[in-house]
Amino acid sequence: MWLNPEEVLLANALWVTERANPFFILQRRRGHGKGGGLTGLLVGTLDVVLDSSARVAPYRILHQTQESQIYWTVACGSSRKEITEHWEWLENNLLQTLSIFENEDDITTFVKGKIHGIIAEENKSLLPKDEEDPGKFKEAELKMRKQFGMPEGEKLVNYYSCSYWKGRVPRQGWLYLTVNHLCFYSFLLGKEVTLIIQWLDVIQLEKNATLLFPECIKVSTRDNEYFFSMFLNISETFKLMEQLANIAMRQLLDNEGFLEDRNLPKPTRPLKNISALKRCV
Repeated sequence: MWLNPEEVLLANALWVTERANPFFILQRRRGHGKGGGLTGLLVGTLDVVLDSSARVAPYRILHQTQESQIYWTVACGSSRKEITEHWEWLENNLLQTLSIFENEDDITTFVKGKIHGIIAEENKSLLPKDEEDPGKFKEAELKMRKQFGMPEGEKLVNYYSCSYWKGRVPRQGWLYLTVNHLCFYSFLLGKEVTLIIQWLDVIQLEKNATLLFPECIKVSTRDNEYFFSMFLNISETFKLMEQLANIAMRQLLDNEGFLEDRNLPKPTRPLKNISALKRCV
């Protein structure tokens, strides 16, 4: 499971590093799995006698940078399968992105913001649609209206944690999908980013991956292209975006058709035919 990042010591006596890259370390607690010797036996015995609330998960992932002596827990797992899934997500979605940053403090700030966003997204998605906390959703809707200056009638459909790519730098924040707009807000590393895009201005939506961007959603308007990535469930988000864009286009076509009907000249009666009918009668 993902964890709110907390500062920890790299206790080598209790943990064995199994995988590592420039930004993350995957560790197994001694006494779990194969090997470990006497130290592993002692640690394993200690974990068994502790009550359940104090037991430590046998696997964990730490965030670290090369120049820092501080480590942050970002995930733990009760099985190798669970922790491997988290590790692979980090490698596939964050490694390439983090290599862009030049400042290590910015790297840690981004990682912490991303993990917080993932946890919030997971908590939201765990509840069935009919059991979602209406208070939480209402709070997000009010926040959206205030942040983007939307009227009372603008309905929030859903919101997601993701990153918006401004140039080569990702901005971690929240994507709000409303009936009429796609909105994004981020305040990270002292910089604020606000986007408001009408669905009617969207001419193309694409889900793809490039060398620069991880798996991402590309939103094209007549004037600009916008890239969003690092979603918890990119397919779900993309499907909803397609639906909202299609609905907006259908409404536009329906309204234009209605206006055309109203502007058409009323048909005039053929006077000669009417006269002929009258004469026949």
